[in-house]
Amino acid sequence: MLALKLKAALLSLIIFLAFLGVWYAATLPAPGTGPASTAGMTAEQIEYQKMMGKDPGSTKTTGFPTLAAMGNTIWHQLSNPVYDNGPNDKGILIQLAYSLGRVALGFLLAAVVAIPLGFVIGMSPLLHRALDPFIQVLKPISPLAWMPLALYTIKDSSISGIFVIFICSVWPMLINTAFGVASVKREWLNVAATLEVSPLRKAFLVILPAAAPTILTGMRISMGIAWLVIVAAEMLVGGTGIGYFVWNEWNNLSLTNVIFAIGVIGIVGMLLDLAFAQVQKRVTYID
Repeated sequence: MLALKLKAALLSLIIFLAFLGVWYAATLPAPGTGPASTAGMTAEQIEYQKMMGKDPGSTKTTGFPTLAAMGNTIWHQLSNPVYDNGPNDKGILIQLAYSLGRVALGFLLAAVVAIPLGFVIGMSPLLHRALDPFIQVLKPISPLAWMPLALYTIKDSSISGIFVIFICSVWPMLINTAFGVASVKREWLNVAATLEVSPLRKAFLVILPAAAPTILTGMRISMGIAWLVIVAAEMLVGGTGIGYFVWNEWNNLSLTNVIFAIGVIGIVGMLLDLAFAQVQKRVTYID
């Protein structure tokens, strides 16, 4: 197992280095081109070139940022990630904190609603049949489609973003909880009935441990969707957050900051998924 992990890590490193090599080659100047000249360019044009990741005085002529430009941006962002110079100029950690706070609150509200309701639906075939049509109709609706209605009724962009996270998180948790509860082995429930275990103790000592892996799967899916949606939601409502940071940097024509933010979004999403994977592994049993 250890040898396999080392081989996988080595292969991942090779792929990453190959990606960097392709990036470096793609941003090399075309054959026969010399250093770009700033002659005849206004100060605004030179500043625009720099914001787009170009260096007007270098040999790089491609419009895509070079590795050197990306390195400078990464160093600049990580050297002071918590600065706050006003509404449109905050450090990357501050923006992440806003986004993670919204995701956490919306996700927890969804869990408070979805898990108990999923328990009830999973234990009652009648409720399952009665509520299933509503779930199937509401589940495919894009969470962002609720944003205009949320903004109109709530009239607060930050709370509207939390509401959208709640909507997108509730369905995977609800469906997986109901499925996990309904899939608990009849033998275990029969033993609990034979021992005259109270319904509350049966729910916590028999059903919950058995359904926990499936419930965690739903929570893991919900977190992935929530982190995906919050970026788009913050682009729409603005203000703060990593999604707003991406949109604001695009409006500032800073392509290197946009790429940096995309990488941060991916890394944070990976860490959130790994955290849920570890919890899921701990509650999974081998039958």
